[in-house]
Amino acid sequence: MCHSGPIYPLKVSHTALGSRDSAHQQPPLHPPPLRTLVKAMKIINIGPDPSQVYRPNETNINDDAKSGYRNFQNGDLIERVYRTYKIMHTNQTLAFVKKKHEMWSGCNHTQMNMMESIGTLDQLVDESDPDVDFPNSFHAFQTAEGIRQEHPDKDWFQLIGLIHDIGKIMAFWGEPQWAVVGDTFPVGCKFQNSIVFRGTTFVDNPDEQNPAYNTEYGIYQPQCGLDNVWMSWGHDEYLYRVMKFNKCSIPEEGLYMLRFHSFYPWHTHGDYMHLCNEKDQHMLPWVKEFNKFDLYTKSTDLPDVEKLKPYYQSLIDKYCPGELYW
Repeated sequence: MCHSGPIYPLKVSHTALGSRDSAHQQPPLHPPPLRTLVKAMKIINIGPDPSQVYRPNETNINDDAKSGYRNFQNGDLIERVYRTYKIMHTNQTLAFVKKKHEMWSGCNHTQMNMMESIGTLDQLVDESDPDVDFPNSFHAFQTAEGIRQEHPDKDWFQLIGLIHDIGKIMAFWGEPQWAVVGDTFPVGCKFQNSIVFRGTTFVDNPDEQNPAYNTEYGIYQPQCGLDNVWMSWGHDEYLYRVMKFNKCSIPEEGLYMLRFHSFYPWHTHGDYMHLCNEKDQHMLPWVKEFNKFDLYTKSTDLPDVEKLKPYYQSLIDKYCPGELYW
Protein backbone atom coordinates (compact mmCIF):
# COMPACT_ATOMS: atom_id res chain seq x y z
CA MET A 1 0.00 0.00 0.00
CA CYS A 2 1.10 3.56 -0.63
CA HIS A 3 1.70 5.92 2.25
CA SER A 4 -1.54 7.90 2.33
CA GLY A 5 -1.01 10.51 5.04
CA PRO A 6 -1.04 13.78 3.13
CA ILE A 7 -3.94 13.28 0.73
CA TYR A 8 -6.54 15.31 2.63
CA PRO A 9 -6.54 18.50 4.68
CA LEU A 10 -5.89 17.68 8.29
CA LYS A 11 -7.67 18.70 11.47
CA VAL A 12 -5.58 20.60 14.01
CA SER A 13 -5.17 18.32 17.00
CA HIS A 14 -2.79 17.87 19.89
CA THR A 15 -3.07 14.10 19.64
CA ALA A 16 -3.67 12.94 16.10
CA LEU A 17 -4.36 13.99 12.56
CA GLY A 18 -8.00 14.01 11.54
CA SER A 19 -9.78 13.39 8.26
CA ARG A 20 -10.95 15.83 5.64
CA ASP A 21 -14.55 15.51 6.86
CA SER A 22 -13.66 15.94 10.51
CA ALA A 23 -11.80 19.12 9.64
CA HIS A 24 -14.97 20.53 8.12
CA GLN A 25 -17.03 19.53 11.13
CA GLN A 26 -15.08 21.92 13.33
CA PRO A 27 -14.45 25.19 11.47
CA PRO A 28 -12.36 27.85 13.18
CA LEU A 29 -14.27 30.04 15.61
CA HIS A 30 -13.99 33.81 15.18
CA PRO A 31 -10.43 33.88 13.79
CA PRO A 32 -8.76 37.31 13.77
CA PRO A 33 -9.05 38.95 10.34
CA LEU A 34 -5.73 39.10 8.53
CA ARG A 35 -6.65 42.56 7.28
CA THR A 36 -6.53 43.69 10.93
CA LEU A 37 -3.15 42.05 11.46
CA VAL A 38 -1.74 43.64 8.32
CA LYS A 39 -2.81 47.12 9.35
CA ALA A 40 -1.18 46.67 12.73
CA MET A 41 2.10 45.31 11.36
CA LYS A 42 4.98 46.91 9.58
CA ILE A 43 5.96 45.61 6.16
CA ILE A 44 7.61 42.20 6.45
CA ASN A 45 10.79 41.53 4.51
CA ILE A 46 10.83 37.77 3.93
CA GLY A 47 13.92 38.02 1.73
CA PRO A 48 14.26 36.83 -1.86
CA ASP A 49 12.30 33.82 -3.05
CA PRO A 50 15.18 31.43 -3.80
CA SER A 51 13.18 29.71 -6.52
CA GLN A 52 13.05 32.93 -8.51
CA VAL A 53 16.52 34.39 -7.99
CA TYR A 54 18.60 31.25 -8.44
CA ARG A 55 17.85 28.74 -11.18
CA PRO A 56 20.94 26.62 -11.88
CA ASN A 57 21.19 24.80 -15.19
CA GLU A 58 18.01 26.31 -16.58
CA THR A 59 17.89 24.99 -20.14
CA ASN A 60 14.24 24.63 -21.09
CA ILE A 61 13.41 28.34 -21.48
CA ASN A 62 14.24 30.18 -24.69
CA ASP A 63 16.86 32.93 -24.72
CA ASP A 64 14.37 35.71 -25.38
CA ALA A 65 12.41 34.79 -22.27
CA LYS A 66 15.59 34.67 -20.20
CA SER A 67 17.01 37.98 -21.40
CA GLY A 68 15.38 40.10 -18.73
CA TYR A 69 15.79 37.57 -15.95
CA ARG A 70 18.94 37.58 -13.82
CA ASN A 71 20.29 34.26 -12.64
CA PHE A 72 22.54 35.30 -9.77
CA GLN A 73 25.73 33.26 -9.53
CA ASN A 74 27.79 35.17 -6.99
CA GLY A 75 27.82 38.09 -4.59
CA ASP A 76 25.78 38.81 -1.47
CA LEU A 77 22.46 37.66 -2.85
CA ILE A 78 23.58 34.18 -3.83
CA GLU A 79 25.19 33.84 -0.39
CA ARG A 80 21.86 34.72 1.21
CA VAL A 81 20.06 32.23 -1.02
CA TYR A 82 22.56 29.52 -0.11
CA ARG A 83 22.09 30.21 3.61
CA THR A 84 18.32 30.01 3.18
CA TYR A 85 18.59 26.62 1.49
CA LYS A 86 21.08 25.40 4.11
CA ILE A 87 18.58 26.17 6.89
CA MET A 88 15.71 24.74 4.86
CA HIS A 89 17.52 21.53 4.01
CA THR A 90 18.60 21.06 7.62
CA ASN A 91 15.12 21.49 9.09
CA GLN A 92 12.67 20.18 6.48
CA THR A 93 12.33 16.64 7.84
CA LEU A 94 9.36 14.31 7.69
CA ALA A 95 8.57 15.07 11.33
CA PHE A 96 8.75 18.82 10.70
CA VAL A 97 6.41 18.60 7.70
CA LYS A 98 3.85 16.60 9.68
CA LYS A 99 3.89 19.24 12.41
CA LYS A 100 3.26 21.94 9.83
CA HIS A 101 0.27 20.01 8.55
CA GLU A 102 -1.12 19.94 12.07
CA MET A 103 -0.52 23.67 12.42
CA TRP A 104 -1.86 24.89 9.08
CA SER A 105 -4.14 22.37 7.41
CA GLY A 106 -6.99 23.07 9.82
CA CYS A 107 -7.26 26.55 8.25
CA ASN A 108 -8.04 28.18 11.61
CA HIS A 109 -5.89 31.31 11.36
CA THR A 110 -8.27 33.79 9.75
CA GLN A 111 -11.16 34.32 7.35
CA MET A 112 -10.74 36.47 4.26
CA ASN A 113 -11.88 36.59 0.66
CA MET A 114 -9.46 35.89 -2.15
CA MET A 115 -9.10 39.45 -3.48
CA GLU A 116 -8.26 40.70 0.00
CA SER A 117 -5.57 38.05 0.33
CA ILE A 118 -3.99 39.20 -2.94
CA GLY A 119 -3.75 42.72 -1.55
CA THR A 120 -1.95 41.53 1.57
CA LEU A 121 0.94 40.32 -0.59
CA ASP A 122 2.02 43.94 -0.95
CA GLN A 123 3.08 43.87 2.70
CA LEU A 124 5.62 41.16 1.88
CA VAL A 125 8.62 42.68 0.14
CA ASP A 126 12.16 41.78 -0.76
CA GLU A 127 14.29 44.89 -0.49
CA SER A 128 17.32 43.12 -1.94
CA ASP A 129 15.82 41.68 -5.14
CA PRO A 130 16.53 44.09 -8.02
CA ASP A 131 13.98 42.32 -10.20
CA VAL A 132 11.13 43.33 -7.91
CA ASP A 133 10.68 47.07 -7.31
CA PHE A 134 6.88 47.08 -7.47
CA PRO A 135 4.16 45.53 -5.27
CA ASN A 136 3.93 41.75 -5.22
CA SER A 137 0.29 41.90 -6.26
CA PHE A 138 1.42 43.35 -9.60
CA HIS A 139 3.39 40.18 -10.31
CA ALA A 140 0.24 38.19 -9.56
CA PHE A 141 -1.72 40.17 -12.15
CA GLN A 142 1.18 40.06 -14.63
CA THR A 143 1.30 36.28 -14.38
CA ALA A 144 -2.45 36.01 -14.78
CA GLU A 145 -2.48 38.33 -17.79
CA GLY A 146 0.37 36.43 -19.44
CA ILE A 147 -1.64 33.24 -19.12
CA ARG A 148 -4.80 34.99 -20.30
CA GLN A 149 -3.06 36.11 -23.48
CA GLU A 150 -1.97 32.60 -24.43
CA HIS A 151 -4.89 30.68 -22.90
CA PRO A 152 -7.95 32.92 -23.28
CA ASP A 153 -10.30 29.94 -23.07
CA LYS A 154 -9.00 28.63 -19.72
CA ASP A 155 -10.25 31.02 -17.07
CA TRP A 156 -9.27 28.64 -14.25
CA PHE A 157 -5.65 28.72 -15.50
CA GLN A 158 -5.70 32.53 -15.43
CA LEU A 159 -6.96 32.43 -11.85
CA ILE A 160 -4.10 30.12 -10.84
CA GLY A 161 -1.66 32.71 -12.18
CA LEU A 162 -3.31 35.32 -9.97
CA ILE A 163 -3.39 33.37 -6.72
CA HIS A 164 -0.36 31.04 -6.87
CA ASP A 165 1.79 33.00 -4.40
CA ILE A 166 -0.88 33.80 -1.82
CA GLY A 167 0.36 31.06 0.48
CA LYS A 168 3.23 33.38 1.36
CA ILE A 169 0.89 35.09 3.81
CA MET A 170 2.07 32.46 6.31
CA ALA A 171 4.84 34.97 7.01
CA PHE A 172 2.30 37.16 8.82
CA TRP A 173 2.04 34.47 11.47
CA GLY A 174 5.77 34.17 11.92
CA GLU A 175 6.74 31.40 9.51
CA PRO A 176 10.41 31.86 8.54
CA GLN A 177 11.44 32.41 4.93
CA TRP A 178 12.78 28.87 4.54
CA ALA A 179 9.34 27.42 5.40
CA VAL A 180 7.50 29.77 3.03
CA VAL A 181 9.47 30.12 -0.23
CA GLY A 182 12.06 28.19 -2.23
CA ASP A 183 12.17 24.96 -4.21
CA THR A 184 10.21 22.06 -2.75
CA PHE A 185 11.03 18.34 -2.60
CA PRO A 186 9.65 15.11 -1.08
CA VAL A 187 10.56 14.12 2.45
CA GLY A 188 10.54 10.56 3.74
CA CYS A 189 12.78 9.26 0.95
CA LYS A 190 16.23 9.91 -0.52
CA PHE A 191 16.97 13.54 -1.35
CA GLN A 192 17.76 13.47 -5.06
CA ASN A 193 20.80 15.18 -6.61
CA SER A 194 18.62 17.57 -8.62
CA ILE A 195 17.65 19.47 -5.45
CA VAL A 196 19.39 22.83 -5.47
CA PHE A 197 22.69 22.80 -3.49
CA ARG A 198 22.09 19.11 -2.76
CA GLY A 199 25.75 18.28 -2.22
CA THR A 200 26.38 20.51 0.81
CA THR A 201 23.13 21.52 2.49
CA PHE A 202 21.63 18.27 3.83
CA VAL A 203 24.53 17.13 5.97
CA ASP A 204 22.79 18.17 9.20
CA ASN A 205 19.34 16.88 8.27
CA PRO A 206 18.66 13.87 10.51
CA ASP A 207 16.58 12.15 7.81
CA GLU A 208 19.70 12.01 5.64
CA GLN A 209 21.15 9.41 8.03
CA ASN A 210 17.90 7.59 8.84
CA PRO A 211 17.78 4.22 7.03
CA ALA A 212 13.98 4.36 7.01
CA TYR A 213 14.05 7.57 4.97
CA ASN A 214 17.31 7.72 3.00
CA THR A 215 16.62 5.00 0.43
CA GLU A 216 15.29 5.60 -3.07
CA TYR A 217 11.70 4.90 -2.01
CA GLY A 218 11.92 5.44 1.73
CA ILE A 219 8.43 5.17 3.21
CA TYR A 220 6.77 5.02 -0.22
CA GLN A 221 5.98 2.35 -2.77
CA PRO A 222 6.87 2.47 -6.50
CA GLN A 223 4.47 4.67 -8.50
CA CYS A 224 2.41 5.41 -5.39
CA GLY A 225 1.52 8.84 -6.78
CA LEU A 226 2.40 12.34 -5.62
CA ASP A 227 -0.96 12.60 -3.86
CA ASN A 228 0.53 10.18 -1.35
CA VAL A 229 3.88 11.92 -0.92
CA TRP A 230 4.79 14.34 1.87
CA MET A 231 6.30 17.47 0.30
CA SER A 232 8.57 19.94 2.08
CA TRP A 233 6.49 22.67 3.66
CA GLY A 234 6.02 26.01 1.89
CA HIS A 235 3.51 28.34 0.29
CA ASP A 236 2.70 25.83 -2.45
CA GLU A 237 1.48 23.13 -0.08
CA TYR A 238 -0.31 25.61 2.17
CA LEU A 239 -2.41 27.20 -0.58
CA TYR A 240 -3.23 23.76 -1.97
CA ARG A 241 -4.52 22.76 1.47
CA VAL A 242 -6.56 25.97 1.72
CA MET A 243 -8.21 25.27 -1.63
CA LYS A 244 -9.04 21.69 -0.64
CA PHE A 245 -10.30 22.69 2.80
CA ASN A 246 -12.65 25.30 1.34
CA LYS A 247 -13.82 22.90 -1.40
CA CYS A 248 -12.93 25.32 -4.17
CA SER A 249 -13.91 24.07 -7.62
CA ILE A 250 -10.55 24.63 -9.31
CA PRO A 251 -9.80 21.74 -11.73
CA GLU A 252 -7.24 19.14 -10.75
CA GLU A 253 -4.78 20.56 -13.28
CA GLY A 254 -4.89 23.87 -11.43
CA LEU A 255 -4.45 22.24 -8.05
CA TYR A 256 -1.33 20.50 -9.35
CA MET A 257 0.02 23.87 -10.51
CA LEU A 258 -0.54 25.32 -7.05
CA ARG A 259 0.95 22.40 -5.17
CA PHE A 260 3.94 21.62 -7.38
CA HIS A 261 5.03 24.83 -9.14
CA SER A 262 8.12 25.00 -6.89
CA PHE A 263 8.89 21.29 -7.27
CA TYR A 264 11.75 21.92 -9.72
CA PRO A 265 13.45 18.55 -9.22
CA TRP A 266 10.32 17.03 -10.78
CA HIS A 267 8.96 19.39 -13.41
CA THR A 268 12.32 20.77 -14.62
CA HIS A 269 14.85 18.01 -13.92
CA GLY A 270 12.67 14.92 -14.36
CA ASP A 271 13.45 13.42 -10.96
CA TYR A 272 11.17 11.43 -8.63
CA MET A 273 9.46 9.74 -11.55
CA HIS A 274 9.72 6.47 -9.62
CA LEU A 275 7.06 7.83 -7.25
CA CYS A 276 4.74 9.11 -9.99
CA ASN A 277 1.65 7.35 -11.25
CA GLU A 278 -0.29 7.88 -14.48
CA LYS A 279 -2.16 10.84 -13.05
CA ASP A 280 1.10 12.63 -12.22
CA GLN A 281 2.44 11.99 -15.70
CA HIS A 282 -0.73 13.44 -17.18
CA MET A 283 -0.51 16.54 -14.99
CA LEU A 284 3.20 17.22 -15.53
CA PRO A 285 2.78 19.14 -18.84
CA TRP A 286 0.30 21.46 -17.14
CA VAL A 287 2.76 22.26 -14.35
CA LYS A 288 5.47 22.89 -16.93
CA GLU A 289 3.19 25.21 -18.86
CA PHE A 290 2.42 27.22 -15.74
CA ASN A 291 6.07 27.49 -14.75
CA LYS A 292 7.06 29.50 -17.80
CA PHE A 293 4.57 32.22 -16.87
CA ASP A 294 5.52 32.22 -13.19
CA LEU A 295 9.23 32.87 -13.71
CA TYR A 296 9.32 35.01 -16.79
CA THR A 297 6.47 37.53 -16.63
CA LYS A 298 8.23 40.21 -14.59
CA SER A 299 8.47 43.49 -16.47
CA THR A 300 8.30 47.23 -15.92
CA ASP A 301 5.11 47.34 -18.01
CA LEU A 302 2.78 47.22 -15.03
CA PRO A 303 -0.84 46.19 -15.45
CA ASP A 304 -3.72 48.50 -14.57
CA VAL A 305 -4.83 46.49 -11.59
CA GLU A 306 -8.00 48.45 -10.90
CA LYS A 307 -9.26 47.86 -14.44
CA LEU A 308 -8.43 44.16 -14.21
CA LYS A 309 -10.01 43.53 -10.82
CA PRO A 310 -13.63 43.15 -12.00
CA TYR A 311 -12.68 40.43 -14.48
CA TYR A 312 -10.61 38.49 -11.96
CA GLN A 313 -13.23 38.97 -9.27
CA SER A 314 -15.63 37.15 -11.58
CA LEU A 315 -13.19 34.22 -11.73
CA ILE A 316 -12.86 34.24 -7.96
CA ASP A 317 -16.65 34.23 -7.62
CA LYS A 318 -16.79 31.24 -9.97
CA TYR A 319 -14.09 29.04 -8.43
CA CYS A 320 -13.44 30.17 -4.83
CA PRO A 321 -16.18 32.57 -3.76
CA GLY A 322 -16.88 34.32 -0.48
CA GLU A 323 -14.96 34.29 2.75
CA LEU A 324 -12.41 31.50 2.90
CA TYR A 325 -10.80 29.84 5.89
CA TRP A 326 -7.02 30.28 5.99
